[in-house]
Amino acid sequence: MQRFNLYIILIILLISSTFNCCRGSNTATKVVTGAEQLSEYLPDIENHKVGLIVNQTSIVGGSHLVDLLLSKGIQVKKIFTPEHGFRGDVEAGDSVNNSIDKKTGIPIISLYGKNKKPTKENLSGIDVIIFDIQDVGCRFFTYISTMHYAMEACAENNIQLIILDRPNPNGDYVDGPVLKPELKSFVGMHPIPIVHGCTVGELALMINGEGWLDGNLRCNLKVVPVKNYKHSDRYELPVKPSPNLPNQASIRLYPSLCLFEATTVSIGRGTEFPFQVVGFPNIRFGDFIFTPQSIKGVSAKPLHEGKQCFGVDLRKESFDQEFTLSYFIQFFNKFENPDSFWSSKRWIDLLSGDPNFYSQINEKRSESEIRQSWQADLLKYKTMRKKYLLYPDFE
Repeated sequence: MQRFNLYIILIILLISSTFNCCRGSNTATKVVTGAEQLSEYLPDIENHKVGLIVNQTSIVGGSHLVDLLLSKGIQVKKIFTPEHGFRGDVEAGDSVNNSIDKKTGIPIISLYGKNKKPTKENLSGIDVIIFDIQDVGCRFFTYISTMHYAMEACAENNIQLIILDRPNPNGDYVDGPVLKPELKSFVGMHPIPIVHGCTVGELALMINGEGWLDGNLRCNLKVVPVKNYKHSDRYELPVKPSPNLPNQASIRLYPSLCLFEATTVSIGRGTEFPFQVVGFPNIRFGDFIFTPQSIKGVSAKPLHEGKQCFGVDLRKESFDQEFTLSYFIQFFNKFENPDSFWSSKRWIDLLSGDPNFYSQINEKRSESEIRQSWQADLLKYKTMRKKYLLYPDFE
């Protein structure tokens, strides 16, 4: 009997050990970004003159992609930079100027100023362009608009574009109204929902495949996929993607709170917790108090600067947080005069991508009613999206 019991114990220990070993290997599996897989793209750019579309998120290990490629003898001739600049220290909406990188002497060409699309002159002498920028998975985050124009310029000038893919920190779901064509702008260039559920590589394939480039052009595109990534993964960014998205909480709340940018309600610009709070200078709006202040390079002139705002603190929200209209509707309903809530009808049209959204909110429609109006277009998008996925989906 003792021998039998010992035998049973040994089997249990063996099974437990095997389970823990497998579980440990899965947990320890490292996500490898496209930029980290040098063998997948160095052969394409050796002995070529290279342009880079990069910013502060273009990190490989402890090095910036620019420095890494230069150390490998790659001829980096020009750096192109999106909104927020090469170093990520220009606040939202401010123009980014052309300059020279002090460290390397390489010209920096702004794609967020007079020109948002590389010109033929900008691309002169360039054989191949690399795009390596961390996105956050929202239609109105302008890095994907910069990518669109880069694809278009490369197609027009017969230049290959290589996208070094990175995970999407909001890539575990799809939600929101699909952009209507008449509301196309730099904060929404494609008929996709607010939370599109694609990496930049997948989205580039979609742009090419659906013929969304001007004149139905097709870009000579190569995507270096992320290894060990699936859409259900919760990926926490190692570098903040913009000055006002400092952490995972702000990135997860960003899809829901960005709509407030078209209102008189503060979402914490000018504080240490932007996109993590909501408030207005009236004690009726909540118990949490914050006072926006000017912060150089982050928010020089924040909404309600120097005024006490009363509202809610969302920093304790779960990172499972998905897109919701609950905060938006809640704050709208606190205004005695609805006109005092809005700062720009045109801006809410562009951000929502839906010409009906403004009137739906004013009519005090419920979130479920508003959501129902999106469903047909959202379903079509989800079906189309599956054609371009490079990674296992969340469904």
